[in-house]
Amino acid sequence: MRKISKDNPVPIYYQIKEILLEMIENEELKNGDMIPTERELCEIQGVSRMTVNKAILELVNQGVLYREQGKGTFVARPKEKHQLKYLKSFTEEMDENGLNSDVKILSFEVKQATRQVKNMLNLVGEDNKIIEIKRLRISDNEPVAIETAFIPHNLCKDLTMEMIEGKSLYNVFREKYNYYPSMAKQTIEPIMLNEYERELLNEPSTPLALLFKRNTYTKDGIHIEYTNAIYRSDKYKYEVILE
Repeated sequence: MRKISKDNPVPIYYQIKEILLEMIENEELKNGDMIPTERELCEIQGVSRMTVNKAILELVNQGVLYREQGKGTFVARPKEKHQLKYLKSFTEEMDENGLNSDVKILSFEVKQATRQVKNMLNLVGEDNKIIEIKRLRISDNEPVAIETAFIPHNLCKDLTMEMIEGKSLYNVFREKYNYYPSMAKQTIEPIMLNEYERELLNEPSTPLALLFKRNTYTKDGIHIEYTNAIYRSDKYKYEVILE
């Protein structure tokens, strides 16, 4: 392991963080390997435990490392990279990357839209009834996202929870209603998870997440869905293709 330089103006904790990253990038530490203990790092680098802990905590928060209570700190699996170029459902993305995916429906309600949702879906007049579907997205047996979809009720009046159980909502749109998702507008922003969200995502250590807001349209311009999806920031990164 490379040693820190106390003459370097870069903070010591940051140097330790960079050294650990360098070891991971050089595959001296591989996916699933336990890194040296805090005590060992303190002895190797001649620094305080607080300094070492700060370096490790930053890497944990970035999803590079993860901790198992009573066992140690380990190198995390690299984040899945997803391209923001093509309109795909979560299930389609997972299938394309060769990952097993599952979904747990948390709630399915027909209700009156809030003013914000009504505006997002461009509902006019008294036509403000929606279907709200909240689902927990799971990849390789780990919860990775909480997704809430809002669908104009008048487009899918007979839609039931049973019809979407274990299925891609986009496939249901296509096969049942002849709506073909063709274009979407999407924003991404960082957020802090609340207690309920952290519990659902099994994310006790990292409070940061990515919030995706997506408005989806058919090729005929029908606004078929508005979705809020909260993704774990330690599991996902997104690649934007500029042409």
